Order: sequence, then C-alpha cells, then structure tokens
Amino acid sequence: MNLIERAKSILLQPQTTWATIDAEPTDAATLYTRYAMVLAAVPAVCGFIGLSLIGFSAFGVSVRMPLLAGLVNMVLSYALSLAGIFVLGLIIDALAPTFGGQKSQIQALKVAVYASTAALLGGVFSLLSVLSMLGLLAALYSIYLLYTGLPVLMKSAPEKSVAYTVVVLIAAIVMGVLMGAVSAVFMPGSAGML
Repeated sequence: MNLIERAKSILLQPQTTWATIDAEPTDAATLYTRYAMVLAAVPAVCGFIGLSLIGFSAFGVSVRMPLLAGLVNMVLSYALSLAGIFVLGLIIDALAPTFGGQKSQIQALKVAVYASTAALLGGVFSLLSVLSMLGLLAALYSIYLLYTGLPVLMKSAPEKSVAYTVVVLIAAIVMGVLMGAVSAVFMPGSAGML
C-alpha cells in the first residue's frame, strides 16, 4: 500500500477504494505505522507552525503561541489524534451489531483510519488562520467517507448507514470534547500567549 496513492484513492474514489480495503489483510501496527502516524503528523505540525511560528493577526495585533507551549500542543494533539482514531475504531466495532453489522476490530480500525484521511489532510489549512474553515470542510468530507465505509467494511445494513454514521459521529464529538479538555489541562492559559 502506497500512502499517497491510498489517500488519493480514498478521497477521490471512496466506493471502489472501500471494496479494496475490505479485502486487504492487515493489522493495527501496519495501519498505524504506514498510514495513521504519518497523516496524524500533518495537523499537528501545521498547527504548530501556524500558531507558534506564523501566528495570526486581528485588529492590527499579531498573536503567536510561545514556542514551548506550541511544541507541547503539537505533541499532545498528535498523540490524542492517534488515540482518538483507535477509540473510534473500538466504538465502530462495538456498535456494528446494533446496525446489522458484523463485529471485527480490524475492519472497524480500517474504517476509523481511512475515514479520517480527509480531516487529517485538512489539517494543512491550520498553517494560516484565514484558511482554518477549509479544514472544517475537509472534516465534513470525512463524515461522508465514514458513511460510505461502514456498510462495506462492517457489513451493516445499508438502510441503517445513516443512523450508524450519526451515532458514530456523536460518539466522536463527545470524544473530541473530552480530548479537548485533556489537552487544555496541559496547556497554559491564553494569557501566556504573546
């Protein structure tokens, strides 16, 4: 599996790519080391550059996160992204029978990893604060990838795909809020920004 080709195919041809992914034998270590760990670095590194090196301006005032705080934020966001993908895989697997699907931890992890592609690559837009809304649009496309991947990999009933996607999305939002709270514990207050 070539990372660039896989990312391009899941973004541009999700239907056929999910069928290919479904048939591929793999394990969690391979999914992480050859795909998720590389892509999760994109928003972490771009966020560091955007917040600590470039900064943002508003009303004639330029604001940048201090370098040490930016480094802590980068490492923490990278680790939490990887943990979030893993937990999302567990949630997808646990919910599968509820929506007529088959439990399979590796298939669920495949869905979590590959559906996250658009959101992770959209992290490049955090380089410039004026482009950050484009990152949100990329994250929305990841919801579509999740929707198209669940029935193929988890064998869920097609008529239950919308409900399955919504429940997974709600769980992901709750998980994101919790991860944001964890992240905030380790970050200095906004008063420390210069």
